Amino acid sequence: MDFGQMSAAHFIFIPAVLLVGLVIGWVLGGRAAQDAYAAELRRREERAKRDKS
Repeated sequence: MDFGQMSAAHFIFIPAVLLVGLVIGWVLGGRAAQDAYAAELRRREERAKRDKS
């Protein structure tokens, strides 16, 4: 591999793509965690209602 043939754009483009991927993963992961938490709260509320009756 000849690193002399790489342009300077590689040093900007590759980290930028990695950063965009991290941000997208962070957002999607946060939404998934929030949805899972809300679903767990709903399950607990329904279970509490069933146990009360």
